Amino acid sequence: MEKIIEESKQGESLVLEQKPENTKKLFIESYGCQMNFSDSEIVASILHGQGYNTTQNLEDADLVLVNTCSIRDKAEQTVRKRLEKYNAVKSINPGMKVGVLGCMAERLKSKFLEEEKIVDLVVGPDAYKDLPNLLAEVEEGRDAINVILSKEETYGDISPVRLNSNGVTAFVSITRGCDNMCTFCVVPFTRGRERSRDPQSIMDEIADLHSKNFKEITLLGQNVDSYLWYGGGLKKDYDKATDMQKATAVDFAQLLDMAATTYPKMRFRFSTSNPQDMHEEVLHVIAKHHNVCKYVHLPVQSGSTRILKEMNRQHSREEYMALIDKIRSIIPNCAISQDMITGFPTETEQDHQDTLSLMQYVNYDYGFMFAYSERPGTLAARKLEDDIPEETKKRRLAEIVALQRELSLNCTQAFVGQIVEVLIEKESHRSDKHWSGRNSQNTVVVFPKENYKAGDFVLVRIDSCTSATLIGEAIGFSERMQ
Repeated sequence: MEKIIEESKQGESLVLEQKPENTKKLFIESYGCQMNFSDSEIVASILHGQGYNTTQNLEDADLVLVNTCSIRDKAEQTVRKRLEKYNAVKSINPGMKVGVLGCMAERLKSKFLEEEKIVDLVVGPDAYKDLPNLLAEVEEGRDAINVILSKEETYGDISPVRLNSNGVTAFVSITRGCDNMCTFCVVPFTRGRERSRDPQSIMDEIADLHSKNFKEITLLGQNVDSYLWYGGGLKKDYDKATDMQKATAVDFAQLLDMAATTYPKMRFRFSTSNPQDMHEEVLHVIAKHHNVCKYVHLPVQSGSTRILKEMNRQHSREEYMALIDKIRSIIPNCAISQDMITGFPTETEQDHQDTLSLMQYVNYDYGFMFAYSERPGTLAARKLEDDIPEETKKRRLAEIVALQRELSLNCTQAFVGQIVEVLIEKESHRSDKHWSGRNSQNTVVVFPKENYKAGDFVLVRIDSCTSATLIGEAIGFSERMQ
């Protein structure tokens, strides 16, 4: 699966409205992709009902949880340093309990609990409802662990609290797990097989967010395009479904169409897509609805068909390019972003050039680019030697990043002189006199505040740009405000 990791959000400690009757304090930090941040909201919701209020002061906490990521070595090393910090505080406050959640939990359970003895509980991504029982075990002086992966759990019945929310945008998880056995990725082993959430529970959550005046929803999953609800169960077992289940099944195109039709004044995005599951019906839904953003995050990982095969990606370079052509044909104003891994085992200079030429062909708006780092437990770690020198990886990554910066500038320059609709999300981090929001193509737009407020849809004339940001002036409200 592909994960967008926002560096600015890493290690964010989360806080929610305090319940006066709650007497215990929870400190929870998240690392990794947006799925982990979404899961932290579920955890906070469960523990809110168990007497815990959140705190942003580590020293005050009765329970400290870190929601972990195994996608990159950097994230794991950061979490280890944080655990050292927690335990330094714990030496002063011995009543404090420390727990590890999420993707590192399954892989490092025995190391954390038994060998290093640095945590009190370890909880996998499908076991959050078991937290009250696990905490009771800890209170009785026993280590507690549940990393069992579920075939059914989607947390569709948990109403997530919105932690550190801007009150404007929200994420709604629609799938869990992944069936794509990409050789570089640990997600199928840490989050289990793919299953989809009941569409009614998704629509209920969107209705609740609409009633609270949220303006934009991102439908979230390891692989949203393969969403398929046929009454519950694993995606891979769909062929065993009854004729009635198949006849009443809901796929991603139908779900997206349902959400956009029901709430025409809300904006909808989705992440992440997998090329082999990006069906043409989804593209037509995006084109049909003004409130479905004209933006697709479409990870490719490499421009070389040979390397894609080594990665066990289910598409070739040519198939990916054909999909890009289809997107451009059906949604001419669609922005496209990428995930790219350079320095994968056996990657040659020609494979690298194939990646650069693919990037130029697609003309990506922006991307998330990484040098390959071997992840324990993956198929690549077991079967392929990490044989590309670090210096070569660094050089190739620098070339990819430089090209993407050039492409991004071309894309933002095309907006200069245009009028775009922007949803105001927050103050610009560079100036308290400017608002920051995004247009339909997911590009950040900054403009003077005037009399507008967060949550407004505003028309902005773009006057200038950088490679990442559009700069302009508001000329009025958009029709969506009427």
